[in-house]
Amino acid sequence: MKKFDYSFLSNELLPANLVNITNSIYSLKTGSEIKKEEYKKIFTELEKIAKVQSVKSSNAIEGIVTSDERIREIVNGSSKPLNHNEAEIAGYRDALNEIHLNYKSIEFNEKTILKLHEIMMSYSEIKQGGKYKDEDNVILEIDREGNRKIRFKPTSAKETPKAMEQLIYAYLDVKDDENINKLLLIPCIILDFLCIHPFKDGNGRISRLLSLLLLYKSGFDVGKYISFEEQINKDKGYYYKALKESSTNWDKNKNSYIPYIENFVITLYMCYKELDKRFNVVNSSKITKKARIEATVLNSLVPISKSEICEILPDVSPTTVEAVLGKMVKEGLIEIMGKGRNTQYYHNNT
Repeated sequence: MKKFDYSFLSNELLPANLVNITNSIYSLKTGSEIKKEEYKKIFTELEKIAKVQSVKSSNAIEGIVTSDERIREIVNGSSKPLNHNEAEIAGYRDALNEIHLNYKSIEFNEKTILKLHEIMMSYSEIKQGGKYKDEDNVILEIDREGNRKIRFKPTSAKETPKAMEQLIYAYLDVKDDENINKLLLIPCIILDFLCIHPFKDGNGRISRLLSLLLLYKSGFDVGKYISFEEQINKDKGYYYKALKESSTNWDKNKNSYIPYIENFVITLYMCYKELDKRFNVVNSSKITKKARIEATVLNSLVPISKSEICEILPDVSPTTVEAVLGKMVKEGLIEIMGKGRNTQYYHNNT
C-alpha cells in the first residue's frame, strides 16, 4: 500500500522557484488582508462573483455545463435544477457554501470528506453520496485517434478506507510542524486524495473543495474572492499534465510531488494577482469613472443593481452610474432584468 510521508518537505532541498513563489504569495496575502479590512463592500461583491465562477468552473472541468444565466439562477437559489447537469451544479453550490460558512469549525478528516461528498451528490439520481467506492475504478485517457487506455489505476475499493485513514493521519502528523510550509503540504494531500480516487464519482470536484477548505484553514482565503477553480480551468491542460507527472509511480512510492505542487502554488499566485487587478479596477482613481462602472458590471457574473454599483464605487455619483448603464444597455453590452427598485444589470455572454 502507498505510504504517506510528507517529511521530504522539510528534509529535502526544494526548487528555488517554489520558495520564491510561496514568498510572493505570503506578501500578496498580507496586502489583500489590509485591503479587505478597509474595503469590505468591494470584497463582498467580489465574493458573490467568485462563488458563481467557482461553481461554474469546477463543474466545467468535468464537462458539466449549462448557460451562465442558469448558473446564476442556481447559485443564487432562485431556481431549482432542471436536469442532471444542473443537479450536479446545485450540489457543488451547497458543498461550497458549507465551506464558506463553516470552514473555521470544520475539521479535515474522513467525516468531513464523506459529508462534503454527500452534500455535493444530494441532488443526484444515483444515491452514492457520502460513501466510498464499492468497486475498483480506473482513470482513462483518450489519444488523438480516439482510442482509450488506462492512464492510472487508483487504490482498490478494498484498500480505500485504510488508505484514506492513513492519508488523514499523515496530514495530522505534520500540519503543525513549523518546518513544513503549508502551501507545499496542501497540494501533496490533494494529489494523494486524487490518486486514491475514493469515490465512484465526483473525485475531481471534491479535491477542489478540499483544496479550498485546507487553504482557508491555513489563512489563504483568496478563493473566496477570486475563483481558484476558474484559474485551474483557464489552463486545465497544464493542470492535467502536472497531475499525470506527479501520479506516475505513485503506487510504488516513487512519484515526484513537485510538478503538482508547482501547478498548485502558481494557480494560487495567479488568484492573488487577479485579486489585485480586479480590486484596482473598481477602486482606482486613475481609471475613468465610466471605465470603472463598465468593468464592475462586465466582471460580475451575478446580476448587479445600480445601488450595489454605487456601494462599490462610492466616489461615483448615482447619476453617472445611471447614465453609463443606460448607454451600455443601448449598445447591447448588458441586459436588464427586473423593474423599478429591483432592476439589475448583467452581461449575457452565452
